[in-house]
Amino acid sequence: MSAVVTNTNPSPAAAMNQKRRDWNTFGQYLRNHRPPLSLSRCSGAHVLEFLRYLDQFGKTKVHTPLCPFFGHPNPPAPCPCPLRQAWGSLDALIGRLRAAFEEHGGKPEANPFGARAVRLYLREVRDSQSKARGISYEKKKRKRPPQVPQPPPSTS
Repeated sequence: MSAVVTNTNPSPAAAMNQKRRDWNTFGQYLRNHRPPLSLSRCSGAHVLEFLRYLDQFGKTKVHTPLCPFFGHPNPPAPCPCPLRQAWGSLDALIGRLRAAFEEHGGKPEANPFGARAVRLYLREVRDSQSKARGISYEKKKRKRPPQVPQPPPSTS
């Protein structure tokens, strides 16, 4: 099974191809599951299992709390800490799989990729990786449209 690779600025065709590859990878994961699992019986727990499975293909060093480089974004020497999938890659993957699920006829309310457990897992991965690597993930603030001042009501 191939690992999932993300592209930072894909063209629309490349994005569709990546979504198709991700969908096929997940489908292969379901077929190889013991016992094999149909998409209709797939839950958020199975999605979490898939995400943990993908960690073996990760390229992001995530320092453990006991590592002397815990909290350092650029450690000066190698360490035995595990490689994992980066949070951003997992987050993008879940977004693509969520869309692909609905494109393949799944009902939005039954989408296992949108399960609360999956959202909580992604948040936990983000937080633990940011602490381990000393990198903060600041949530981007939404830009609000400029407010047009309203004239005060007339009292005449």
